[in-house]
Amino acid sequence: MSVPTYDGYQATATGLAMAGRMTGRRRVLSVSDVLPAKYSKVHDFVRRHLDIVDVPTVDGTADVAAALELIDDDVAALWVETPSLTGALEPALRQLADAAHAAGALLVVGTDPIGYGVLTPPADLGADIVTGDIQSLGLHQWYGGAHGGFIAVHDDPAFVMEMPSRLFGLATTDVPGEYGFGDVAYERTSFALREEGKEWVGTAAALWGIAAGVYLALMGPRGMAELGEVLIARTRYAQLRLGEIPGVALGDGATHLRELTLDLREAGLSAAELVTALRAKGIEPGVPIGEHTLLVCVTEVTTQADIDQLVAAVAAAIDGAVLPVPSPEQNQEQKA
Repeated sequence: MSVPTYDGYQATATGLAMAGRMTGRRRVLSVSDVLPAKYSKVHDFVRRHLDIVDVPTVDGTADVAAALELIDDDVAALWVETPSLTGALEPALRQLADAAHAAGALLVVGTDPIGYGVLTPPADLGADIVTGDIQSLGLHQWYGGAHGGFIAVHDDPAFVMEMPSRLFGLATTDVPGEYGFGDVAYERTSFALREEGKEWVGTAAALWGIAAGVYLALMGPRGMAELGEVLIARTRYAQLRLGEIPGVALGDGATHLRELTLDLREAGLSAAELVTALRAKGIEPGVPIGEHTLLVCVTEVTTQADIDQLVAAVAAAIDGAVLPVPSPEQNQEQKA
């Protein structure tokens, strides 16, 4: 058990830094579409000792052939985001892991834990270091949070000793048969080494880690499986319904979890114009990530009726229908 990093951005940056230290190499191949804010923070964190090379995706997921051509003996890691910026799930993790390992590199995966009640864990597909944010595990919005990052590695001293965060494990006590908790390899941390530590870490996110643990305990394996099934099904339902609208095309053919993209090039309006039109109707449709690309998000609290309402509103906006602006009284009713 580890103390969380500040957020998933730091966790992924630390995972890549660990790969650089373990391999003694500088290059990282980024083979996924990464959230721009995350990419920026990771780059800032590792730029002194790692060089990130972007490998453009094909149809929303990794271009395996292009990645294979770029892997050589100066690559420290392949960096995969699954789900990616667009919500695409990477289907080639095993192939990417095998290619990385053949070249003496590691596979570092950034992910969201919310879907692993039904998805195959990256470690089972060859990932060496898995990172992400625990925000989706029952943590509410909280003035820029709530966030906490996790780093998962093999039960191997070579990996464990590169982790900068405090680790806790079971320990015996003076009472026979009694167990407690104690620090694992405390001497490797910045708490013990100070400025000589691998990285500096703090404990600002520790309470969020406890909250996420409570959420997981309450949900249990069955609850997480049901949640994953709901998310996959509703995301797919939203894709199918939105893709039926004339002028709207899905951004890619990948399998998606929560996020999906719409291509509006044939719709006659930009993504920003669509957002403006639907906001006037009291609907928040998504985030423009390109002139004609809209990123839509479906969560466990998004109902089928919500998706149907979005589909109808998008179709009306594209048809040029006048979308009625809610009166102040209607807005007050919606807020209530």
